[in-house]
Amino acid sequence: MFTGLVQRLGRFHGLSHSAGGWALACTHEAWDAPLDVGESVAVQGACLTVTGARADGFSADVLDETLERTALRTLAPGAAVNLERALRVCDRLGGHVVTGHVDACGTVAAVTSRGRDRVLRVRCPHALARQTVLKGSIAMDGVSLTVSGVGDDWIEVNVIPHTWEATSLSARRVGDAVNLEGDILAKYVEKLCGRAGGVTEALLARSGF
Repeated sequence: MFTGLVQRLGRFHGLSHSAGGWALACTHEAWDAPLDVGESVAVQGACLTVTGARADGFSADVLDETLERTALRTLAPGAAVNLERALRVCDRLGGHVVTGHVDACGTVAAVTSRGRDRVLRVRCPHALARQTVLKGSIAMDGVSLTVSGVGDDWIEVNVIPHTWEATSLSARRVGDAVNLEGDILAKYVEKLCGRAGGVTEALLARSGF
């Protein structure tokens, strides 16, 4: 589990393929406590397992499904990548609950300025937009952001200067693919409401509303 607060801005060094599958390599500024083999790290919001680690970099295995479902496949060598280590029980939850399981690839439709902020509008599947609410949370390339606009097939977020400069979002251009993960709570609510009968007055009364 993650929070969507980027801890390091790393560099993507490429994907390699062997009989064992795909492997991704990244470098980064050293953490106080080095990464360990077997621990989870979010790369652009996608949860990966570290298979090789050193002070300034790591490698991780990547499933074919992960490449198919995420924007990792579009990264060019040297690209900046958002990195976050898995949340510990004693850590602050400064963003929102992020699982690292990317729901969809969105496409940047517009990048504009609003005062000092940048505004990103991203096209996304209707199913994800339906689960998204104004002022709710969404993870975009692993960054926890507050939704400032939502339509049938798009989501808009405002990005403050610090977040823009400290993450790979500053490299996004119109047409770029981005990893999107919706709010896990919204998914559970949608599933519960989709059960037989849905939300009725009787159900609300039984639940104390």
